[in-house]
Amino acid sequence: MRKIVVSTLLGLGLLLGSAYGEEVIIRTRPPHAIVEMRIARPSRDHVWIGGYHRWDGNAYVWTPGRWELPPRPVLRACRYPTARGLAFFVRGAVECSRPLNTRM
Repeated sequence: MRKIVVSTLLGLGLLLGSAYGEEVIIRTRPPHAIVEMRIARPSRDHVWIGGYHRWDGNAYVWTPGRWELPPRPVLRACRYPTARGLAFFVRGAVECSRPLNTRM
């Protein structure tokens, strides 16, 4: 009896989960892109992300372009023992394995 209940619940869960993964078919093409006037760049580090049409479930909606800062790399300070004591190294990675160009 327990196996039947568990398998029924599992089957219902799979049916409900597949309803959310169904394919959406849009029969209309998006409109032509809108020519945007870029405002002044906030800084030389900013990059332009162009506008685009997105489907909101009923119609295409224009999402305007914008200036954004690109993501920065993750920096981490790593501590290693050396002949003179502890040394700290900054790496552009999430984990530190060994220091670069150090002699012990």
